[in-house]
Amino acid sequence: MKKNINSPLPATRGKGEVRIIAGHWRGRKLPVLNAPGLRPTGDRIKETLFNWLMPHIRDCTCLDAFSGSGSLGFEALSRGAKQVTFLERDKATAKQLQANLERLNCPPTQARVIQRDSLAFLAQAPNQMLFDLVFLDPPFHFGLAQQSADLLASYQWLNPEAFIYVETEKEADFRAPQQWALLKQKSAGQVCCRLFQYGITETEKGE
Repeated sequence: MKKNINSPLPATRGKGEVRIIAGHWRGRKLPVLNAPGLRPTGDRIKETLFNWLMPHIRDCTCLDAFSGSGSLGFEALSRGAKQVTFLERDKATAKQLQANLERLNCPPTQARVIQRDSLAFLAQAPNQMLFDLVFLDPPFHFGLAQQSADLLASYQWLNPEAFIYVETEKEADFRAPQQWALLKQKSAGQVCCRLFQYGITETEKGE
Protein backbone atom coordinates (compact mmCIF):
# COMPACT_ATOMS: atom_id res chain seq x y z
CA MET A 1 0.00 0.00 0.00
CA LYS A 2 0.87 3.58 -0.13
CA LYS A 3 1.79 6.65 1.75
CA ASN A 4 -0.43 8.20 4.43
CA ILE A 5 -1.34 11.41 2.63
CA ASN A 6 -2.55 13.16 5.78
CA SER A 7 0.47 12.37 7.94
CA PRO A 8 1.99 15.49 9.54
CA LEU A 9 5.41 13.80 9.61
CA PRO A 10 7.99 14.56 6.91
CA ALA A 11 8.81 11.71 4.59
CA THR A 12 11.96 9.77 5.38
CA ARG A 13 13.85 9.55 2.11
CA GLY A 14 15.83 6.43 2.86
CA LYS A 15 15.16 3.42 0.70
CA GLY A 16 13.65 -0.01 1.14
CA GLU A 17 12.87 -2.41 -1.66
CA VAL A 18 10.15 -4.55 -3.20
CA ARG A 19 10.62 -7.85 -5.01
CA ILE A 20 8.92 -8.97 -8.22
CA ILE A 21 7.65 -12.49 -7.57
CA ALA A 22 7.13 -13.97 -11.02
CA GLY A 23 7.18 -13.35 -14.74
CA HIS A 24 9.69 -11.66 -17.03
CA TRP A 25 11.40 -9.80 -14.15
CA ARG A 26 11.10 -12.58 -11.59
CA GLY A 27 13.35 -12.02 -8.58
CA ARG A 28 14.24 -8.42 -9.44
CA LYS A 29 14.37 -6.07 -6.47
CA LEU A 30 13.46 -2.42 -6.84
CA PRO A 31 14.31 0.44 -4.47
CA VAL A 32 11.40 2.15 -2.72
CA LEU A 33 11.45 5.45 -0.87
CA ASN A 34 10.58 5.14 2.80
CA ALA A 35 7.79 7.44 3.90
CA PRO A 36 5.27 7.54 6.77
CA GLY A 37 2.46 5.11 6.04
CA LEU A 38 4.12 3.56 2.99
CA ARG A 39 3.19 -0.12 3.15
CA PRO A 40 3.97 -2.14 0.03
CA THR A 41 1.65 -5.10 -0.38
CA GLY A 42 3.36 -8.11 1.20
CA ASP A 43 4.62 -10.98 -0.93
CA ARG A 44 2.09 -13.44 0.51
CA ILE A 45 -0.90 -11.24 -0.28
CA LYS A 46 0.56 -10.30 -3.66
CA GLU A 47 1.06 -13.96 -4.56
CA THR A 48 -2.54 -14.75 -3.62
CA LEU A 49 -3.83 -11.85 -5.70
CA PHE A 50 -1.91 -12.80 -8.82
CA ASN A 51 -2.92 -16.43 -8.46
CA TRP A 52 -6.50 -15.15 -8.61
CA LEU A 53 -5.65 -13.07 -11.68
CA MET A 54 -3.45 -15.63 -13.47
CA PRO A 55 -5.92 -16.40 -16.30
CA HIS A 56 -6.65 -12.72 -16.92
CA ILE A 57 -3.48 -10.64 -16.49
CA ARG A 58 -1.86 -11.08 -19.91
CA ASP A 59 -2.49 -8.22 -22.37
CA CYS A 60 -4.72 -6.31 -19.96
CA THR A 61 -4.67 -2.53 -19.45
CA CYS A 62 -4.14 -1.69 -15.78
CA LEU A 63 -4.43 1.20 -13.38
CA ASP A 64 -2.34 1.20 -10.20
CA ALA A 65 -3.99 3.97 -8.16
CA PHE A 66 -2.22 5.32 -5.06
CA SER A 67 0.85 3.58 -6.49
CA GLY A 68 3.39 4.25 -3.74
CA SER A 69 5.98 1.50 -4.22
CA GLY A 70 4.34 0.41 -7.48
CA SER A 71 4.58 -3.19 -6.30
CA LEU A 72 1.29 -4.29 -7.88
CA GLY A 73 1.81 -2.46 -11.15
CA PHE A 74 5.35 -3.81 -11.61
CA GLU A 75 4.14 -7.32 -10.88
CA ALA A 76 1.40 -6.95 -13.49
CA LEU A 77 3.90 -5.76 -16.10
CA SER A 78 6.24 -8.64 -15.30
CA ARG A 79 3.40 -11.10 -15.84
CA GLY A 80 2.42 -9.79 -19.24
CA ALA A 81 0.08 -6.83 -18.76
CA LYS A 82 -0.13 -4.75 -21.91
CA GLN A 83 -0.01 -1.35 -20.22
CA VAL A 84 0.05 0.03 -16.67
CA THR A 85 -0.74 3.56 -15.53
CA PHE A 86 0.78 4.46 -12.15
CA LEU A 87 -0.90 7.27 -10.18
CA GLU A 88 1.14 8.86 -7.37
CA ARG A 89 0.70 12.34 -5.91
CA ASP A 90 4.09 12.61 -4.14
CA LYS A 91 6.74 14.04 -6.47
CA ALA A 92 9.75 12.14 -5.09
CA THR A 93 7.85 8.84 -5.02
CA ALA A 94 6.65 9.36 -8.60
CA LYS A 95 10.25 10.02 -9.68
CA GLN A 96 11.32 6.77 -8.03
CA LEU A 97 8.58 4.89 -9.91
CA GLN A 98 9.85 6.34 -13.19
CA ALA A 99 13.43 5.48 -12.29
CA ASN A 100 12.42 1.89 -11.58
CA LEU A 101 10.68 1.61 -14.95
CA GLU A 102 13.90 2.77 -16.59
CA ARG A 103 15.88 0.32 -14.45
CA LEU A 104 13.70 -2.46 -15.92
CA ASN A 105 14.08 -1.06 -19.46
CA CYS A 106 10.30 -0.87 -19.67
CA PRO A 107 9.25 1.01 -22.83
CA PRO A 108 7.16 4.19 -22.38
CA THR A 109 4.37 2.65 -24.45
CA GLN A 110 3.95 -0.05 -21.80
CA ALA A 111 3.90 2.07 -18.64
CA ARG A 112 3.40 5.67 -17.59
CA VAL A 113 3.69 7.48 -14.27
CA ILE A 114 1.25 10.33 -13.61
CA GLN A 115 2.06 12.56 -10.65
CA ARG A 116 -1.45 13.41 -9.51
CA ASP A 117 -3.90 12.78 -6.70
CA SER A 118 -5.76 9.57 -7.52
CA LEU A 119 -9.19 10.89 -6.50
CA ALA A 120 -8.74 13.97 -8.67
CA PHE A 121 -7.69 11.80 -11.62
CA LEU A 122 -10.71 9.52 -11.26
CA ALA A 123 -13.17 12.42 -10.83
CA GLN A 124 -13.24 13.12 -14.57
CA ALA A 125 -14.49 11.48 -17.71
CA PRO A 126 -11.89 9.21 -19.37
CA ASN A 127 -10.28 10.70 -22.47
CA GLN A 128 -9.43 7.49 -24.28
CA MET A 129 -8.18 4.65 -22.13
CA LEU A 130 -10.47 2.41 -20.10
CA PHE A 131 -9.09 -0.27 -17.80
CA ASP A 132 -9.33 -4.06 -17.69
CA LEU A 133 -7.78 -4.23 -14.20
CA VAL A 134 -7.61 -1.67 -11.39
CA PHE A 135 -5.62 -1.91 -8.18
CA LEU A 136 -7.10 0.11 -5.30
CA ASP A 137 -4.71 -0.07 -2.36
CA PRO A 138 -4.90 3.37 -0.74
CA PRO A 139 -3.80 4.57 2.70
CA PHE A 140 -5.97 3.06 5.42
CA HIS A 141 -8.50 4.83 7.67
CA PHE A 142 -9.43 7.68 5.30
CA GLY A 143 -12.24 6.04 3.31
CA LEU A 144 -10.21 6.36 0.11
CA ALA A 145 -11.03 2.88 -1.20
CA GLN A 146 -14.75 3.64 -1.05
CA GLN A 147 -14.35 7.05 -2.68
CA SER A 148 -12.16 5.60 -5.43
CA ALA A 149 -14.56 2.75 -6.15
CA ASP A 150 -17.49 5.16 -6.37
CA LEU A 151 -15.56 7.38 -8.81
CA LEU A 152 -14.56 4.41 -10.97
CA ALA A 153 -18.24 3.51 -11.25
CA SER A 154 -19.61 7.04 -11.64
CA TYR A 155 -17.18 8.12 -14.36
CA GLN A 156 -17.17 4.74 -16.13
CA TRP A 157 -13.45 3.97 -16.18
CA LEU A 158 -13.92 0.21 -16.58
CA ASN A 159 -14.09 -1.99 -19.62
CA PRO A 160 -16.81 -4.67 -19.58
CA GLU A 161 -15.87 -7.54 -17.25
CA ALA A 162 -12.95 -5.58 -15.79
CA PHE A 163 -11.39 -6.77 -12.53
CA ILE A 164 -10.97 -4.53 -9.48
CA TYR A 165 -8.70 -5.40 -6.56
CA VAL A 166 -9.49 -3.58 -3.31
CA GLU A 167 -7.26 -3.73 -0.23
CA THR A 168 -8.55 -2.15 2.98
CA GLU A 169 -8.18 -2.38 6.73
CA LYS A 170 -10.14 -5.37 8.02
CA GLU A 171 -12.72 -3.27 9.86
CA ALA A 172 -13.50 -1.00 6.89
CA ASP A 173 -17.16 -0.86 5.85
CA PHE A 174 -16.54 -1.16 2.11
CA ARG A 175 -19.64 -1.21 -0.13
CA ALA A 176 -19.06 -2.26 -3.70
CA PRO A 177 -20.81 -0.28 -6.45
CA GLN A 178 -23.65 -1.90 -8.32
CA GLN A 179 -22.56 -4.31 -11.05
CA TRP A 180 -19.41 -5.26 -9.11
CA ALA A 181 -19.57 -8.96 -8.30
CA LEU A 182 -17.33 -10.20 -5.48
CA LEU A 183 -15.21 -13.07 -6.81
CA LYS A 184 -12.62 -13.59 -4.07
CA GLN A 185 -12.04 -12.37 -0.53
CA LYS A 186 -9.31 -13.04 2.01
CA SER A 187 -8.25 -11.54 5.34
CA ALA A 188 -4.68 -11.65 6.61
CA GLY A 189 -3.95 -9.99 9.92
CA GLN A 190 -5.52 -6.54 9.82
CA VAL A 191 -5.84 -6.49 6.02
CA CYS A 192 -8.85 -7.48 3.89
CA CYS A 193 -8.34 -8.24 0.19
CA ARG A 194 -11.22 -8.40 -2.28
CA LEU A 195 -11.37 -9.09 -6.00
CA PHE A 196 -14.42 -7.88 -7.91
CA GLN A 197 -15.53 -8.13 -11.52
CA TYR A 198 -17.55 -5.44 -13.22
CA GLY A 199 -20.68 -6.13 -15.20
CA ILE A 200 -21.26 -9.86 -14.68
CA THR A 201 -24.34 -11.58 -13.35
CA GLU A 202 -24.49 -13.88 -10.34
CA THR A 203 -24.98 -16.81 -12.73
CA GLU A 204 -21.84 -15.92 -14.69
CA LYS A 205 -19.93 -15.47 -11.44
CA GLY A 206 -20.49 -19.09 -10.52
CA GLU A 207 -19.42 -20.53 -13.86
